[in-house]
Amino acid sequence: MANIKVTITVTATVPTIPVANAKVSLFKADDHERVEPAITTKNTDLSGICQLEIAPGDYIILAEAFTVFSQRENTFEEDETLAFVNVPLPLKVAVKTYKNGTVQEITFCDDGEIVDLDAIVESIAVAGGAGVAAVGVIDPANNDYAWLLTDGSLLDLPPQNNSKVHWDTTDIAGINKATATITDPNGASVSPSAGINVREGAFSQQRRSEPVNVSLRRANIDTTDDQALWVAIRNRTNAISFNAYKDFIDRVLCNDDGGLNEGLLEDAQKTNPRRNDARLIRQNKELYTSLHGVGAYELLKTATQVFLLLECGVAIEEMNRYTGKPLFKASDETTRLGKNIPLTELQNLLTRYLGSNQLPYIQTIIDNAFGGFNPVDSIFCSGYLLARANCPPLLELIWSYWHEEAMLAQTMNAIGLRFQNRRGAAVRDPLAHLEIAPLFPINNLLWGHIQEEQQRLSVPRRAYEYNHHYGLTLVGKAIPDFRPADARSKFLEAYHHLLYLCTVFYKQDDDTTVIADGFPVLNALKEVHLLLAEGAHNQFGDLPWTARAEMLTEQWILSRPEMRQFLLSRHMVPYREGWMGQVDTMKRLQGWTDVTVTHFNELAIYGEQILLAVRYGNWNIETDPVRAANWARYWRPEIQNYIHGYRAVTGVELRAEPTTNQQRELITTLPTLLIQQRLLTGKSAPALPAPMVTDTAKSFRERRASRRANSG
Repeated sequence: MANIKVTITVTATVPTIPVANAKVSLFKADDHERVEPAITTKNTDLSGICQLEIAPGDYIILAEAFTVFSQRENTFEEDETLAFVNVPLPLKVAVKTYKNGTVQEITFCDDGEIVDLDAIVESIAVAGGAGVAAVGVIDPANNDYAWLLTDGSLLDLPPQNNSKVHWDTTDIAGINKATATITDPNGASVSPSAGINVREGAFSQQRRSEPVNVSLRRANIDTTDDQALWVAIRNRTNAISFNAYKDFIDRVLCNDDGGLNEGLLEDAQKTNPRRNDARLIRQNKELYTSLHGVGAYELLKTATQVFLLLECGVAIEEMNRYTGKPLFKASDETTRLGKNIPLTELQNLLTRYLGSNQLPYIQTIIDNAFGGFNPVDSIFCSGYLLARANCPPLLELIWSYWHEEAMLAQTMNAIGLRFQNRRGAAVRDPLAHLEIAPLFPINNLLWGHIQEEQQRLSVPRRAYEYNHHYGLTLVGKAIPDFRPADARSKFLEAYHHLLYLCTVFYKQDDDTTVIADGFPVLNALKEVHLLLAEGAHNQFGDLPWTARAEMLTEQWILSRPEMRQFLLSRHMVPYREGWMGQVDTMKRLQGWTDVTVTHFNELAIYGEQILLAVRYGNWNIETDPVRAANWARYWRPEIQNYIHGYRAVTGVELRAEPTTNQQRELITTLPTLLIQQRLLTGKSAPALPAPMVTDTAKSFRERRASRRANSG
């Protein structure tokens, strides 16, 4: 049987502090006499922690510190991290009596015994002696005593750097023997005249001379099993980010010998034995000898599909399997979760949350709607697809929507027109300088991209799906007659209401005198969850995947150094992804929105993560507000960044309390209308009505025709 890892923390009972260099020994539980030597022995580090590797079983843990022993029994069946062993701190008291400067007697007091110094001093006076009393507290660092005379003088002081025992001497000089003061290792003041009890509870608190720092902290946060799903969402969305995708494509298709990196795909095939990438390898080898046709773009599309297949899913991985770059940062998760949960424990928590390899939300759907169907592996058989039930891709269409609003697709369309030597609607062509020589590899990729136009998703198809998922749509000549069959008209209001309630929750949660109420957030989560579920039909399984793959390839093409050279994008702007500068440059050339693509990119990334956590959580049957409170705390950076990005793009502040009709109308107005309004007026949009989508498109066309007529 394989060994398991056990982490044991040794603390002192009074005060509760980690004990460094404590000796921890493990014995078999049936060996109570401990005749046999210990199974393993190890000392704790400066944090009071030691890690042991043992076989599963029953053990007796023996901890030795300050010459004091403490033991307990424990059963270890799997990796365990929070096994505490408490050792009593040897807080001892002794009394010295002096006469004429000579020590007459030293009395050691038992644990719990009260020492009345007044009585000791009185007995010395009755005997006719001129001596004084002294009291000492053991120094755990060196097992020695530090003495304090009741006349205010000090003897045998411990070193100044000793943090175990602190002596408060500020107010001692000049006071009489009946009011002498010492402090115990906890920092509490002790009055000899009131009696000294070795146990912490009997110490009487007195005024301290130095200031005392008092602080409040948030109540303990209960761990819930769905937190592992949120960690998995961040882990997987980071794994399929553009930078990870670009690194994958560059390594697979652009290695030194000009061919496909077969080692990477062999590793991928070991991870998923059902995959067969031999065709991809053969395509690249054949393409390397031919530089004409659409083969290069086809290969890029295939590699993009491979990337998404490898990285999408419900999992938590420590690092990128190819580059070694971290995907999991323990410090980030500790801040979000409110406690330190190791990676292995989070993975185990995710396994328990998934149960039978299915998210509880999906299991609920299968039990209620697909009870009469059997799971199938083949797409040609009757039943429900087991692969989609067990491993849903963690990607959301809102990522594509915000990149569409950022003019990503329009940028590629403009470049495609110029590549075909076609001029746009403007009198002067802003891309007149764009000439791409056939010697550049990007020339062939653009040719393939244009030739594949009929096979790619059209703007209307994406627009209808945006409307079906979220009630969002696009405005422009590409969709002149927009007639959706089923729209989520209530989604935008519900989603923005959820974000607003989160900001209210954060204000309460930051006040450590208040326990924030998670019920309003829970109810808002249920509302948004149901609206998302209603839109998860028809093209839900394939269109978001296809849109993501196509936009990733467009981003990769735009990130090429040749494209940066042709468009003359700015070099000193700290874009987080290589394609973003080219889109901003195109927007300036074409006179589109002047809001930087960075804000749209943040809305896409953070919006996707927020909605994934809402969509795949089992919120509809949840009644515990603790889960909703944990959700709001965990996603606080994403929610606040999304709110900021939305204000930067649309001019609408989602933090504002929707008490006026103007604010209620603004938060329900389609973002595309707000963006258009800012483009036309150059300032934030006023309160706009929420018109029907068809009327909106018509009014925009009429306004554009009016502007052209006036300019003519």
